[in-house]
Amino acid sequence: MSECIFCQIADKEMDAAVVYEDDAVMAFDDIMPQAPVHTLIIPKEHHAHIGDAVSAETLLALFAAVPKVAEIKGVAESGYRVIVNNGDDAAQTVGHLHVHVMGGRQMAHGMVRFSDET
Repeated sequence: MSECIFCQIADKEMDAAVVYEDDAVMAFDDIMPQAPVHTLIIPKEHHAHIGDAVSAETLLALFAAVPKVAEIKGVAESGYRVIVNNGDDAAQTVGHLHVHVMGGRQMAHGMVRFSDET
């Protein structure tokens, strides 16, 4: 998937602020953060979204990386939010499965806001 920006990052063809990496996943800081800590975790193999025949091993690797990233980013004790956007209605902006780890400040109670709310 040479046109996929996250594949390019995973293949190290494009720079990113990498905070964690193992054989299956890579984590890097979001370039448009929505919280003081906003890190993305991606599988190194391309999957468009969570429903894209993702193996149990890949899902395990993604979610096993979450507490590691939280520790590295200093939010493991204070708390953090984990989000997976899946598809257009969820505002998934890159067509490569990824997990958001967000924290570093008190989050609002509501988890989501819909675009037609004022």
